[in-house]
Amino acid sequence: MAIPDFQTLMLPLLRIAAPGDIKITDACDKLADEFHLTAEERGQLLPSGKQSVLRSRMSWAKTYLYKAGLMVRTWQGCYHITERGKEVLNENPPRIDVRYLQRFPEFVAFRGGSASHKTTSVFSEGNTASSALEADAATPDEAIRAAHAELENALAQELLARILDKSPAFFERLVVQLLVAMGYGGSLAEAGRALGKSGDHGVDGVIYQDALGLDRIYVQAKRYADGNTVGSPEIRNFAGSLSRFKATKGLFVTTSSFSKAAQEDAGLVDKRIVLIDGEQLVRLMIRYGVGCRVEETLYLKKIDEDFFE
Repeated sequence: MAIPDFQTLMLPLLRIAAPGDIKITDACDKLADEFHLTAEERGQLLPSGKQSVLRSRMSWAKTYLYKAGLMVRTWQGCYHITERGKEVLNENPPRIDVRYLQRFPEFVAFRGGSASHKTTSVFSEGNTASSALEADAATPDEAIRAAHAELENALAQELLARILDKSPAFFERLVVQLLVAMGYGGSLAEAGRALGKSGDHGVDGVIYQDALGLDRIYVQAKRYADGNTVGSPEIRNFAGSLSRFKATKGLFVTTSSFSKAAQEDAGLVDKRIVLIDGEQLVRLMIRYGVGCRVEETLYLKKIDEDFFE
């Protein structure tokens, strides 16, 4: 089954803590066993690669139970249930989630509101972000990452639309800037000179990977509208051009996409041809800061356990 959301983990975690002190690592293993998670699901990591998804969600479940007064921290990495937590278990609720925890003033205060006025904070029940959190059962950091992905998707679409509004010459210069930003071609001036002869024998330019030009990448850049797919003939022609230059590496970039046959041909020829379609292109532009800039930086910080040892 899929990894449970952090709200689904609250009640099982409280039950696990009922017998006595429980280490977070042990609780994580018990929850994985209870939900019959596979080895792949247990090892699935967050995008940061620093923590497992299960451990992150369990930690948020623990934090919410702790803030509601249902669990208490005893010593380094250990928690146990409180009297209030035992009372909650005695009620035998079918589920403990954010809405359930709203009955405890400490939890309401933790979310930035008050028992009498719960809409004064961005985390209040009437807030859109908070409602989405409760509805989607995402942890706060998962909600932030989801919002970031949505913003990046919108940016990618806008970038592609802007590129299609520009000339083919602009597109070729963009490809140069992107390759330089990725570490190819040396300086922008050197790479720009390298691509100065557009359409020379079936290639749009050459990028030198070293100062002496001993290792080269030949580039083909096609600014096609969406739906105008690059097919096999274009790939075969490009491969022929590479043979003419006795080249072994080629990069074919387009704003549209490649047909299945074109992708197959690129893998069959005796050259190393990398295909970059419009979706990959704008994602690389975002990653390397070409055509876009950082508007604001948000840092997600967590407790440094080593500091408090």
